Amino acid sequence: MFWLRLVPDDTKIQFMRGRILGLATSAFLSIASVILFFHPGLNYGVDFKGGITFQITTPQPADFSVLRSDIDDLGFGQAQLQQFGSPNDVLVRMEAQPTDQLQQKAYETIKQTLIDKVPGVVVGASDSVGGTVSGELFTNGMLALGLALVAMLFYIWFRFEWQFGVGAVVTMILDVTKMVGIYVVSGFEFNLTSIAALLTVLGYSVNDKVVVYDRVRENLRLYKAMPLRQLIDLSINQTLNRTIGTSLATFLACLPLAIWSGEALQQFAVVILIGVVVATTSSIFIAAPILLFLGEDKLFRKKAPPAAPADGKPASKGA
Repeated sequence: MFWLRLVPDDTKIQFMRGRILGLATSAFLSIASVILFFHPGLNYGVDFKGGITFQITTPQPADFSVLRSDIDDLGFGQAQLQQFGSPNDVLVRMEAQPTDQLQQKAYETIKQTLIDKVPGVVVGASDSVGGTVSGELFTNGMLALGLALVAMLFYIWFRFEWQFGVGAVVTMILDVTKMVGIYVVSGFEFNLTSIAALLTVLGYSVNDKVVVYDRVRENLRLYKAMPLRQLIDLSINQTLNRTIGTSLATFLACLPLAIWSGEALQQFAVVILIGVVVATTSSIFIAAPILLFLGEDKLFRKKAPPAAPADGKPASKGA
């Protein structure tokens, strides 16, 4: 049976040699992302800054590019269109206008324009999303992210030791800040779908870190005399084939969505693609170095000798 191995079994890359550079680069990107979050800030969607939504039904399957062009040309801000039910049903979301009167005027203008340009179209009643509701949605979304981080901390802490839990959660916080920076730089609309994307990246990130940490824990029992730095390198190399294979499979599965899907799903897929890369690299260059710094003198009962076996074989019972 043919089995494709992306990484040879005898790979011995010394990842921990780049631990300082990896942590410094991650810290720089995360700090830059936090600064970008405050200025210029995220491009909040209707869900988080308010606006109007309404449904339209076209006599033929909707042409999103034409509809979006017709609405955007009116100058009321960028419209977000999403298929809603059948190919003929479209959900339109518009940015909030300065006053309620202008918001109602924008809806009436858009409605009349669509009726004139798309014969047979049916425009449903508008539904406004106020600032209070959108603020609550944003708060609840951030709360969901925070609770997810806390739940993951307790899960990893319970399964491993506190050094593993702290390392994983700190890494995931850095991952999330980088993803927020991606939203700012790309100009993608930040809405409830974005929260779902961030939670998806968090889930993938913690899964990847558990794989590496689980191998570290197994090797801690096998190689009691091996220095922690060498043991972590060994563990990463042993799981590298699975890590790259899983990441590549996820990446290829999302790639068609990022290229050929609609605008809303396309942005979601692009964020997932970037998140897979960020989560995979952070497991190696951030989570592992943090574990090394936190557990250097705490994860071993027996102090390692000056020279450890380089072939990765378990130490003898008399060692």
